Amino acid sequence: MPEHNPNPPYKRIATEEAWLPQEILDLYRAEIRDKTINEPGFQSLWGFFGADNDIARAHNRRIVDLGEERLADMDRAGIDIAVLSLSSPGVQLFDPATATSLSIRANDELAEGIAKHPDRYVGLAAFSPLDPEGGAKELERGVTKLGLRGGILNSHTLGTYMDDEKYWAVFEAAEALGVPIYLHPNTPSPQMLEPFLSRGLDAAVYGFSCETGLHALRLLVSGLFDRFPKLQIVLGHTGEALPFWLYRIDFMHTRISGANRYPGVKPLKRKASDYLRENFYYTSSGVGDPKPIMYVQDVIGADRMMYAMDYPWQYIPEETAFLDAMPVSPEVLKAFYEDNARKVFQIT
Repeated sequence: MPEHNPNPPYKRIATEEAWLPQEILDLYRAEIRDKTINEPGFQSLWGFFGADNDIARAHNRRIVDLGEERLADMDRAGIDIAVLSLSSPGVQLFDPATATSLSIRANDELAEGIAKHPDRYVGLAAFSPLDPEGGAKELERGVTKLGLRGGILNSHTLGTYMDDEKYWAVFEAAEALGVPIYLHPNTPSPQMLEPFLSRGLDAAVYGFSCETGLHALRLLVSGLFDRFPKLQIVLGHTGEALPFWLYRIDFMHTRISGANRYPGVKPLKRKASDYLRENFYYTSSGVGDPKPIMYVQDVIGADRMMYAMDYPWQYIPEETAFLDAMPVSPEVLKAFYEDNARKVFQIT
């Protein structure tokens, strides 16, 4: 088994590392039992991970921990700093008022955990997307009062996407605060899920990328970044495949918007690929292969690609050994592991 460099000329910052308070995990288990919400994707994912099996027990022990086990796992993988965020679907499984209350308590608990290990953790604030005023207020509180470094949006909320302008207060707040929103996957919404589920394609194997890439494109096409040109969104998993589609997205969006074919698709101020290069950052979460990482560095820019492991959903301690050996310049490798994350998440 390869070993990572124990003394590299950079710090390794992992930027998509999941955490969940015990309170929310218990609510998930209650929903698995009672089935009060129409979210079959949630039932598929958390029905397994919320159950009593060896994989679920080990996973859930790690996901709620902000102490010694997580730190030991980071040390084993050579990770110096973790950017922690509320695991999917976070508070977004619940009605807006409940979600706002849960986000407040979760952010307080996360900030307390970070304060015990300030040299190892930073965090992102949870918020309730369907409570625009409350969500924006909680993002602002998380950043200005708790020291959190951005927001976590676990993609769709009960089948609702954020490209509708009535939900844009949180994006306005993020731009004003100068912090990013991490657009993290959720299981496909009920209206999208069926063709994925029967073959087990609903989660990380493929469904996550389809669902989250769709959400990112909905935001882009809606004109969100023309309204908030300094807003920055972070996408994991080497960009949910979008960097591999730049030419076709540009070509077809230009044609469709110019033809006035859809009421919801109007011409934008820039090419679609310009927004993907200038308003998005990308992480390697769940992708331990240097080739797609290097492709994003090439077509998007080495200053917009960051390292992430996707702990504890995907914990491969030797991953950093493979990525330490990426055939890129020392400057690009340091940007990947450290410099870009310090800039995006204001890590000093």
